[in-house]
Amino acid sequence: MTVAPVVVTPADAEWHHEYSWQLEAMPGAVFHALTAPDALRRWFAEQVDIGSAAGAPFRFWGRHSLETPTAADATQRLIAWEPDRVLAFTWSLHGVPTEVHLTLGPGKKDGATTLLLRHVVQGALGVPRQRELLDDHWRFVVGNLMAELSGEMGGIVLPDFTDPSPEVRKELVINAPRATVFRTLIEPELVNQWCGSKNAVIDARPGGQYVFGWSYEIDGRAVSGGPTRIIEYVENERLTLDWPDWRGDTSVQGQTITFLLADEGDAATRLTFVHTGFQRTADISDYPFGWVWFLSQVQALSEKLTEA
Repeated sequence: MTVAPVVVTPADAEWHHEYSWQLEAMPGAVFHALTAPDALRRWFAEQVDIGSAAGAPFRFWGRHSLETPTAADATQRLIAWEPDRVLAFTWSLHGVPTEVHLTLGPGKKDGATTLLLRHVVQGALGVPRQRELLDDHWRFVVGNLMAELSGEMGGIVLPDFTDPSPEVRKELVINAPRATVFRTLIEPELVNQWCGSKNAVIDARPGGQYVFGWSYEIDGRAVSGGPTRIIEYVENERLTLDWPDWRGDTSVQGQTITFLLADEGDAATRLTFVHTGFQRTADISDYPFGWVWFLSQVQALSEKLTEA
C-alpha cells in the first residue's frame, strides 16, 4: 500500500502515468522476468506470444490481463527491446492506443534495480477514474513481479478480470489462542505495533470508532487513511471494519475488511482476512501484498504475547 503521487497530464489529450520501484534483483533477472514466456505465464498473463526485437509481437491475454481477454484482443507489439535496459510495447486499452515504456537502471542498493514505468495514453479511456485505474493496475502488476523475483511463488496473486466480485482473501494459522489474536486486533497499543502507527483510536463495540492514525498526502491533499469505524464486532470471532478509499476520494464506494477467527487444534487460531467492496478488479491495487505484511505482523505479535 505504497503512497505516491499519480503523475499525469490532462485527460482530454495525450496523458501519461509514471511511477518507479526499487526491485531487489539485478537488471538481468528483472529483464528475464519481464520477457521470458514461462516467467510471464507464472506471474503476469495466462497466454503470451513474445518476440525479441522492435516490431515483433509482445502479446499477452487471458483473464489476468486488463481489457485483453482473448487472443484477438492481443495486438501488442514491441517498440523497443534492449536487454537488461529497456522494454517498450504498444497496448490498446478501451480502443485507445497506449504505449508502455519500462526502463531498468541501477538500484539504490547493491544488487537492486530501479524500474521506471511510463505509460502513455493517446486520449481519454472513457472509464471512471482512468488515472487511478492505471496506477492501481501497475501496482498490482509490479507486486506480482516482486513476488516472482523473490522466488516466493505463494506471493503471486494473479488478478481475475472476469470476476464480478473481486476480493482479497488471506488465511494463516497463528500459534496463539483466539482471545490473544483478538486482543491484538482491538487494543490500541497493540494495533499500533502491527499497523505502523502511534495514534490508533479504538472504541471496541459495534459502531465504535476504529482508526489506525495513518496520515499522508495525495497530490497535495491530506488524507487520513485506513478504517474509521467498526461494522461488526463479535468478541474472539469476528471484526469487520469500514475501509474508505485510500486516496481520500469520497465519491468512491467504501470497502470493508473482515477478520474471522476460528480455533485451529487445541491452542492455535485460523485467521481468515477478507477485503471486499472493490468496484473493479484493478482497484485491488497492491493491497494483496500489503496485507500479507500486516497480517504477518499480527501473527508475530500474537505469538509473542502467547510466549510472554
